[in-house]
Amino acid sequence: MASQKFAVTPGFEVGGTLFRPDQLALLGTIVGEGALIEMTTFKQLYVEMDEAHIPEVQERLRAAGLQVHPAGFVSKSLITCNFCRGAEDSGLDVAALLDEAVADHPVPNPLKIGYAGCALGTSEPLLKDIAVIKMRDTFDIYVGGEPRGLKAALAKPLHTALAPAQLAPIILRLIGIYQEQGKKKEKFSRFVERISLDQLRELTGERAMDTAG
Repeated sequence: MASQKFAVTPGFEVGGTLFRPDQLALLGTIVGEGALIEMTTFKQLYVEMDEAHIPEVQERLRAAGLQVHPAGFVSKSLITCNFCRGAEDSGLDVAALLDEAVADHPVPNPLKIGYAGCALGTSEPLLKDIAVIKMRDTFDIYVGGEPRGLKAALAKPLHTALAPAQLAPIILRLIGIYQEQGKKKEKFSRFVERISLDQLRELTGERAMDTAG
């Protein structure tokens, strides 16, 4: 039997990324004895199972309130903080809209996008490929975080003092540039270094976005 892998996440809410016990119980009972379930570093569960039964399983998981995403070389669902300052102050509504817009786009290498509802950054956004940080009433975008290896580094500021409506277009533009100019299996941090922060800033700046729109 051929197997295939997909990702599962409960989405997020105040308190963080939380699976309910009934959701985990359902997942464990319907994927089959030969299935493998892997905990990832980006708050998704990877499920590898008989591909013939995947459509039925995914339908039941969605009915239980879970999100289903492709695995592999795509932009991952948004990796968020726990919204400890509350839904409104932490920008839960902004994060939810951003998650819907930026997840599941094919890319040269898996792309992790982080979100923090305040400058404390408890979700470690600056270690992600792309980071959004809420700063009171505006948002900052950072790029190029690298959490591993001898060249581990924090993401660098790309744009600051953004309105909520500016976030998704800029990040989608970043994803598009990465799709067009990234090399196969090239990490986003290396891509940023090769293309340069200044060029990415120019390509995603206000004038460039107006032209693209």
